[in-house]
Amino acid sequence: MKRLDEIVLKTAANVSSAATSDTSSSTNSEPEDVCPRCGGAGFVRRKRPVDDPRFGKAEPCDCVLDETADVRQARLERISNIGSLTRFTFETLVPSGRSGESDWFRRAFEAARGFADDPRGWLVLTGASGSGKTHLAAAIANECIAQGQHVLFMVVSDLLDHLRASYDAGDDEMSFDRLFDQVRNAPILVLDDIDAIAPKAWAQEKLFQVVNHRYNAMLPTVYTTSERPQELEERLATRLCDESLSQVWVLEGSSKGSYVQIGGMTRERLGDFQFRNFEPRLPNLTPEESASLQGAFRTAADYAERPAGFLTLLGESGCGKTHLAAAIANRALSDGHSVAFVFVPDLLDELRSGNRPGGGEEGGGLLAAIRSAELVVLDDLATHYATPWAQEKLFQIVNYRNLTGGPTVVTMDQPLDSLGQPRIAGRLSDPHHGAIVLINAPHYTLGHQPRPAEQPRTPSRQRRQR
Repeated sequence: MKRLDEIVLKTAANVSSAATSDTSSSTNSEPEDVCPRCGGAGFVRRKRPVDDPRFGKAEPCDCVLDETADVRQARLERISNIGSLTRFTFETLVPSGRSGESDWFRRAFEAARGFADDPRGWLVLTGASGSGKTHLAAAIANECIAQGQHVLFMVVSDLLDHLRASYDAGDDEMSFDRLFDQVRNAPILVLDDIDAIAPKAWAQEKLFQVVNHRYNAMLPTVYTTSERPQELEERLATRLCDESLSQVWVLEGSSKGSYVQIGGMTRERLGDFQFRNFEPRLPNLTPEESASLQGAFRTAADYAERPAGFLTLLGESGCGKTHLAAAIANRALSDGHSVAFVFVPDLLDELRSGNRPGGGEEGGGLLAAIRSAELVVLDDLATHYATPWAQEKLFQIVNYRNLTGGPTVVTMDQPLDSLGQPRIAGRLSDPHHGAIVLINAPHYTLGHQPRPAEQPRTPSRQRRQR
């Protein structure tokens, strides 16, 4: 998928001047195949009387009206930024959802088809990851393109990155203004994952300016969001939920069985960790260690049957706590629930990256994916090496799960008081919202390891090795 600023600067270098008049021509030298009226954008805003219904609206340029259908299709796909999503059409969707019996998806499908046929106002599609909202949004864009209409499709995090890059470039003062104007005034705009932004003032303000401009101008716009629109930042929420302009379709039940990973626990790898291949009765364990491992197994199995609140598994590296956490996740997936398996050190790396000056907006998307999952596994929880901002984000995850009662499995190889975050430790240790299980057993695979030769075994250690 091409960078949006490359598309705009190549095909719409004079869109600002072209937008104000249908007779103006470029003062700069243009390639012979670029229309001097629209600069390759394909639309202009002609001078119209104020009482004309077309006043201030984008209209097809003469070059568009004269081109063939095939040329028009190729040009519209090129400038739409739809990229590889051309395969997402209404024909490749099952109107009643994957299960074939989903009324909620059928209604959203029909609303999306109606919007594509007559794009007016706003269409807001909200649902968890895997719900089909992006497929529906892309299908709308592709259908509009097939009808010869101008569409711009943007993932919000990518859009903000493009805007930041054009703003910081410094080699062309007008590049940012042209890019921003192209997005705000696109005849039809699709903004995917509008909630996936980090809480940076600049990013939030630019996004609001786009949304507010299109709200005031009542320009056709499609939004997708994992969070309910009512839960977004107040200024966005009031506009997206305005019933006089916006249709909101909630894709209920759409996250069933979906899997999100942050770190190396792929769906295929997760399948290797089941309760049936966990051996709670290992040889060469002391009675205390054996009882600890068997108790952890029973507790995890019971939790998988009735997941609620927190389950924190404590123990040294390799004692089997990640295996048990993954087994719980597999049971949830088999029951049709959505799961997010998070290796916390990798999550913190992503959050730190998203908080660097000039960094991307990925952090918001990660947090949204975790919050929307029905079961969350936080593997290898630790915060001592995280930045204060990342620690705060991690606390928000734990606090959100605590407030909602969402099933959450935590694994740690250190005591809770080693977190350095009393607020997180307090929520995990609250007996009203979960349980803590200590696995007092050696490495699950390697078992007891002999001490170095220069360190003689203690009598108790000798007994444990027999």
